[in-house]
Amino acid sequence: MFATPLGSVPVARADFLSVAFYSIPLNVRFRGVTVREGVLLEGPNGWGEFCAFDDYDDQESLPWLRTALEAALEGWPAQIRRVVPVNSIIPAVGPDEARRRALSARCATAKIKVADHPDSLAEDLARVEAVRDALGPGGHVRIDVNGKWDVGTARKHIPLLDKAAGGLQYVEQPCWTIDELAAVRKAVDVPIAADESIRRAEDPLKVAVAGAADVAVVKCTPLGGVRRALQVAEAAGLPTVVSSAVETSVGLGAQLALAAALPELPYACGFGTGALLTGDLVAPEAALGPKNGSVMAPMGPLAPDPELLARWTMPDPARVQWWSDRLDRVLALHNAQRGR
Repeated sequence: MFATPLGSVPVARADFLSVAFYSIPLNVRFRGVTVREGVLLEGPNGWGEFCAFDDYDDQESLPWLRTALEAALEGWPAQIRRVVPVNSIIPAVGPDEARRRALSARCATAKIKVADHPDSLAEDLARVEAVRDALGPGGHVRIDVNGKWDVGTARKHIPLLDKAAGGLQYVEQPCWTIDELAAVRKAVDVPIAADESIRRAEDPLKVAVAGAADVAVVKCTPLGGVRRALQVAEAAGLPTVVSSAVETSVGLGAQLALAAALPELPYACGFGTGALLTGDLVAPEAALGPKNGSVMAPMGPLAPDPELLARWTMPDPARVQWWSDRLDRVLALHNAQRGR
């Protein structure tokens, strides 16, 4: 495992200038989530966002915290580019809504969620066809399975969805394990991308070693920060797509900092998840939503707008306590493991 640059630095609550808890509803259910919650940490360098999903234990949440610490206490490495191409994200919605979202996003690439339930193939085909129709023949269509198929299902469904799409750019995480990904990659002609097999693995480089993927989907938030994600991308030796983790613009800035610092960026990145939120914490003129298929990388961490932060302040005291306790536990874990 790579150590983060902050791995040897103990951190206490007193190191933060302020701590804020937010709660923003989603406009559509995504990854089983209807409300996005998290913590903003203000340090001497700016603001970071800690928003590990509820089902992540403290150890798995630790890299998410370290990404926030990097932004708040250290900052990001130098940029190679400012403009980052992005894909739209199409959740598991009906074909009419999928078409509307693809058109309104004005992106040349769309990533479509499939396999929302075991009998979803007919719905998936209709959704993919609708998005292809919206993008036209020059657009790029990718699908994201989130590891929900077995090898047999992947071998059966991928050719059908590839045909419906008029050619898929790639299939993201069709199965859960690395061995399954490798088996699918050998059995189909469509490129395979690995996401969860990288960001949720103890050793994120096993995917490349096993020949299990053609593309690496890298998210700096669950990998422990921009610098560590750059190390992982370099060591993997695969074409890289940077993707977000349904953060607000405060947290999304770190993902853009990664995309801006990569030596090569051959694919559009997955920064359209802000469209799933009913609000943001950054003022509209500074928010990191896609405009005409791209996003401008910020020069440094973004600060929340005070009025928006007040609007989206977590309203439930029990949830505030839950996140506060979680923050303390993961900070303690960081300090216990510093230097590793």
